[in-house]
Amino acid sequence: MFYDHQQIEKKWQKYWEENQTYKTSDNTDKPKFYVLDMFPYPSGAGLHVGHPLGYIASDIYARYKRHQGFNVLHPVGYDSFGLPAEQYAIQTGQHPAITTEQNITRYEEQLRKIGFSFDWSREVRTSDASYYKWTQWIFIELFHSWYNKDTDKAEPISSLIKRFEEKGTEGLNASQNDELNFTAEEWKEASEIDKEDILLNYRLAYRAETTVNWCPALGTVLANDEVKDGKSERGGFPVFQKKMMQWSMRISAYSERLLQGLKTLDWPQPLKDSQEYWIGKSQGAQVRFNVEGHDEIVEVFTTRPDTIFGATFMVLAPENPLVETITTAEQKAEVDSYIEETSKKTERDRMADVKNVSGAFTGSYALNPFSGERMPIYISDYVLMGYGTGAVMAVPAHDERDHRFAKKFNLKIKKVVETDEDVQEASFDSKDSVCVNSDFLNGLNYNDAKALIISAIEKKGIGHGTTNYRQRDAIFSRQRYWGEPVPIYYKDGMPYTLPTSALPLELPEVEKYLPTEDGDPPLGNAKTFAWDEANQKVVDTNLIDEKTVFPLELSTMPGWAGSSWYFLRYMDPKNEEVFTKKELSDYWGQVDLYIGGSEHATGHLLYSRFWNMFLKDRGYINQDEPFQKLINQGMILGMSAFVYRVDGTNQYVSKNLAKDYTTQAIHVDVSLLKGTSDELDTEAFKAWRPDYADAEFILEDGKYITGREVEKMSKSKYNVVNPDDICNEYGADGLRLYEMFLGPLEQSKPWNTQGLSGVYGFLKKFWNLYFAGDTFSVSDEEPTKAEYKVLHTLIKKVVYDIENFSFNTSVSSFMIAVNELQKIKCNKRNILEPLAVIISPYAPHICEELWNLLGHQDSIEFEKFPVLNEDYLVEDEILYPVSVNGRMKFKISLSAQLSPKEVGEVVLKDEKMLQILEGKTPTKIIVVPHRIVNIVI
Repeated sequence: MFYDHQQIEKKWQKYWEENQTYKTSDNTDKPKFYVLDMFPYPSGAGLHVGHPLGYIASDIYARYKRHQGFNVLHPVGYDSFGLPAEQYAIQTGQHPAITTEQNITRYEEQLRKIGFSFDWSREVRTSDASYYKWTQWIFIELFHSWYNKDTDKAEPISSLIKRFEEKGTEGLNASQNDELNFTAEEWKEASEIDKEDILLNYRLAYRAETTVNWCPALGTVLANDEVKDGKSERGGFPVFQKKMMQWSMRISAYSERLLQGLKTLDWPQPLKDSQEYWIGKSQGAQVRFNVEGHDEIVEVFTTRPDTIFGATFMVLAPENPLVETITTAEQKAEVDSYIEETSKKTERDRMADVKNVSGAFTGSYALNPFSGERMPIYISDYVLMGYGTGAVMAVPAHDERDHRFAKKFNLKIKKVVETDEDVQEASFDSKDSVCVNSDFLNGLNYNDAKALIISAIEKKGIGHGTTNYRQRDAIFSRQRYWGEPVPIYYKDGMPYTLPTSALPLELPEVEKYLPTEDGDPPLGNAKTFAWDEANQKVVDTNLIDEKTVFPLELSTMPGWAGSSWYFLRYMDPKNEEVFTKKELSDYWGQVDLYIGGSEHATGHLLYSRFWNMFLKDRGYINQDEPFQKLINQGMILGMSAFVYRVDGTNQYVSKNLAKDYTTQAIHVDVSLLKGTSDELDTEAFKAWRPDYADAEFILEDGKYITGREVEKMSKSKYNVVNPDDICNEYGADGLRLYEMFLGPLEQSKPWNTQGLSGVYGFLKKFWNLYFAGDTFSVSDEEPTKAEYKVLHTLIKKVVYDIENFSFNTSVSSFMIAVNELQKIKCNKRNILEPLAVIISPYAPHICEELWNLLGHQDSIEFEKFPVLNEDYLVEDEILYPVSVNGRMKFKISLSAQLSPKEVGEVVLKDEKMLQILEGKTPTKIIVVPHRIVNIVI
């Protein structure tokens, strides 16, 4: 019977949509399972075949869990704020909302075509006002919260104000920007502005001067992960370090909890390692050094206070505020020039560049509080303002980077940890030795010396032991249009939140999407974007009078804001009263399975965990962590094609002749190749782009053969394969099976369209099991034991594979089972019905059609998954090879129920064995049950 995949797939996709087959119930009687894919950004390019890999895996698992009787939440939505739509708006004037809507429509068409079992009724979009109303609400909650280190959680700011009213800062143990000291009386006497300023020091969402990655061409601040090699990832524009007043999120308050929480999660170890490194916990001491001739002190954090006697110079971050104060007139020009150069590098670049040594001398000296030696103070880009205190005490004998710096600037290197190595030539970084040249620390090991020196530091009143984290607070402002407006207005220069009744604060219309002529963000172009405090509404900006009408915040939220809590909104997406009803978030709890790329390790996944912990602290949800199990899917790589242009000409030489010429390899669109071969369609190539119209070709055997190489699939490499084309030719079920068949989910693997014919052949074989010629033919006759064995072998394998996410080996098992059933001409209902259920999570369309032909009116989706019966896997008879003195002589078929002793007895009585023995008695009989018999004579 002809397998018409196009007709079948259209039919069932229409059925699923009309019957809302995958609509999730909020009935909390059933056990729940929450399966989620990482939020897609709807780009203009649409999907290529690499994108659905993780979606197919999660869809198989969601369908399998439905078959097991779980209430499955498997939603979809779009992370729809983003720079690409805004850049397009700047270039064309088209509103980003229009571009985004078009892109989403395209994405949805493609996703529906692949047959995903998403609950489309729960779709959310971060750029919808009904969604970002709650993103703004969470921001307001963060603004009105502080972190109490004594209770180790976030609490309402009102409790902090109450505390200030009763006893000022006495005994306060809070996460803060600066350590403040004041009494209850001083607090009560302070003006409202001063009080607001003090509270900003503690709020979890606060405004402060911060060093940021500023991209003038994009007119916005970028996160570290949006910058590569000093340039913006989007567009490749130069990025500079700049100080700006910015909104920040106090994620640093959660550093220890974020670290400890990793222990409870079933995540890939490399991902956990990335987060641990990013958070960067270290224990040591905070030490203050006096600066010669200045009142200023330099405070450092060091993990090796035991080496303080070997500290021979100091290095400050170029952006450290002390630099301006302590730099001498003679050194000012050199220092200023170095600061300018450093501003062109991002913090990430500076951390990554471990080989290049550079710096400038400030002209000032610090005094070592223990050795009394003068320590020249330098600046260098290897010291970061955001880590520790923005200053290091350099111990060149025992730190590789300090050593390189000392050698370059000819600075003193003093050994203070015992070693036979020459520390003048290379640093000795080990902790497995004892102190030398260190006065009262001499002879002590690392742990004892560290404890004693911290005690001495505290006795001198110049510091204390402490724990430090590399993780900085997260910058939360972006100077761009297409993002969530920050629900803040300014009165007397102080930020105040809008009342929650005024939410959402919607994005205003603007004439242009660039910053204003005064350098304000694009929202500064809005004509209706001011807050009327008296009437509680947004009004025209020309009404601002700083008495009752005030300016609104012009920055928008970063790209990660909306994606930091979307998994909660899916639980209750239409609720207008709360972001998620507590009963529903208690029921759905954590995401049980989260699938997405590893590139989000230190961005989205950290921010989501932070917001989740905050909402738990404030009593809005119950679970500590958002994502219990996480899988990073690998990449599907493209097979790029290249032509070879002879240098200085418009001639293109075929691959195997290119070695005789000086050539440049140029990517060419894979759609220009003939069929599935490597041969270029030269006429299509000439028509592809105007600069190739006059191309001349040097052929081999009358053909132009392209070079091929496996690379990341991307538009820029012209190696993208559109899933729509694959669905049209091989079907969505073919695409789904092939993507799983390519290899283990977590690994990257190359795409090869030719490989689809094998999977498509399997689908046709599977289809034809149910037909005799063109007639649907399924028998109600009882299956044989051999037929049941094939079925139950498959059940056992597939259940194991799905539960261990080994989807590729399941596809192989389907092929083996169908081949075996075809060989024995099985058409029994009791085999073919469960077979359709087993394969349906992978290939839902064909299985729905077969299920329907089998006489069922309801969808196959909720049919109970077949249960394994091990009895069918027990062999009735075993074919034993019989060896004599290690050489195989004959085979004998025996009952599988016989004991080893009984097997030996039967073999010895066999006619063939009696002929071999010729009356001799064996010295040994070895029986390996169900495997082999060996007779020694």
